[in-house]
Amino acid sequence: MEVQGRTLLVLGGAGMVGRAVCRRLLEEGAAHLIVASIDQESAEAGAALVRRFARPQARISACWGNIFVCWELKDLTWPQILASPTARRQLLADLLDPMTGERKREILHDSTLYRFVQEFQPDGIIDCINTATAFAYQNLYSSARELLTTAAAGEVEAMQAAVEQHLCKQYVPHVVRHMQILTEVFHAAAMAYPPGVRAYVKVGTSGTGGMGLNIPYTHGEERPSAVLLSKAAVAGAHSLLLFLQARTPPELPVIKEIKPAAAIGWAQIGYGPIRRRGRPIPLYDCPPAAAYPLAVAGALAEGEFGVAAEGRVLQNVFIDTGENGLFALGEFSTITSLNQMEFVTPEEIADDVVLELRGGNTGLDIISALDQTVLGPTYRAGILREGALARMRHLEALHGVRSIAFELLGPPRLSKLLFEAYLLQQVSGDSIAAVLRMGPETLAAACADHIAAHADLRMQILSIGIPILLPDGERMLRGPQRKAEGAEEGWVDLRPQNMARWQSRFACIQAMTAEHLASDGGRYSSSFYRVFVDPGSGDVKDTIIPGDLAGWIFTYEDQGARMKS
Repeated sequence: MEVQGRTLLVLGGAGMVGRAVCRRLLEEGAAHLIVASIDQESAEAGAALVRRFARPQARISACWGNIFVCWELKDLTWPQILASPTARRQLLADLLDPMTGERKREILHDSTLYRFVQEFQPDGIIDCINTATAFAYQNLYSSARELLTTAAAGEVEAMQAAVEQHLCKQYVPHVVRHMQILTEVFHAAAMAYPPGVRAYVKVGTSGTGGMGLNIPYTHGEERPSAVLLSKAAVAGAHSLLLFLQARTPPELPVIKEIKPAAAIGWAQIGYGPIRRRGRPIPLYDCPPAAAYPLAVAGALAEGEFGVAAEGRVLQNVFIDTGENGLFALGEFSTITSLNQMEFVTPEEIADDVVLELRGGNTGLDIISALDQTVLGPTYRAGILREGALARMRHLEALHGVRSIAFELLGPPRLSKLLFEAYLLQQVSGDSIAAVLRMGPETLAAACADHIAAHADLRMQILSIGIPILLPDGERMLRGPQRKAEGAEEGWVDLRPQNMARWQSRFACIQAMTAEHLASDGGRYSSSFYRVFVDPGSGDVKDTIIPGDLAGWIFTYEDQGARMKS
């Protein structure tokens, strides 16, 4: 995608890497740059800082808030969310509720990320937020210990709060819901302002600065640190989810990820107060004359030691490494020394991001690397598939059964479709033409009669959790379990309107296949898939094969096609 003249949203745009990316985008001629950050102060400061690199006609905007929560919570800090029962429960509902029906619409439209995209309508999104850090540094391990301690105390109210706080810190629901929302945002954007978001470039992380499990830098006494490895695990999960996103249908944007595997620095070198979590570190003293006996020192609680140097804070020479904070000369020298993390500059990352955004090939895109190295379908497996299917059909005949669906693969909709196709096969004499000649009411009655006359088939359907909706639409056959809440999601639907839908599918399949055959000019070439072509006659196939039909529905109706074979 060409950068010049485009509207671009930079998430984490006020951070060290984000600012470097913003500068490069403005140098490339971006028409409208939106700097998004966690709070208003940093967003507006970041926008002001990068404005000096903009052409006079370029527009710079700022927006702020936590993109991983709903609009109502976007300006709350994480401790504030955890401390508020109302905010916690809102967050948990947004994270854990199924994204279906009306709830899906609510979750999407309340999303801060969705609101940003709808407001600014960007052509591209560059995500410089360290998502893995945002999720994994909530320290699930200490939260679990606190929960166990609270549970042992037996205080119900405190226990409920501890459970809710612990659930809020679970990593996987956060990254999964973020990716679900991102997918929906892309679709919604394409509908609101076609073609919508054209490109999404993520600046990710390895989690360990490119080092292995022998990394000496920890977030606790463990080596390797569980918290640090959690960050790496979330980073890896995020990359794989982006890889899958890039394999969804082509109307979605180009998806890329640059993953620095070194320390990143630097934003500033200076002298001044040293801050921890945004606050200057106060100075304390403990003169030798006031030394504590070991037994006392071990018994006192943290905060009861030392004497505060009133009004004084730690000040020194520092180097600002962005999200990793301020390092002393000794620390920076150590972490960047040969064979340690070493380092890469934010400007180099920005160069690679912009090159990939423009369609260049840096060789550093993680998504492309995964795409080229995963093992896909093979010729051998394709050959063996035919033998496997033939063997299973032979065993069907030998044992006098039909192997249709067990509802172990899922979703229930698959079992529903397979059984419905099988019923149509049975009542039509295995002929698509016969199905198309029959009226919907006749088909519905014939399928109902077949269900009534074949107890083994009926029991198989009901026993795996698939109800049978009778033609009148008012009565149902069902067993003890019901895998789906509606006919569309997973009931064998014998109503005439569903039979008419199957007839429309058959007509569509035959028309598509006939069109392909006509375009092929009788050459029987490899120009299209021939699932519904009789290999002998070369004509449109008339037989009903439930698995092929379900595959067609998932591919075309449900838009679930595999992009790469």
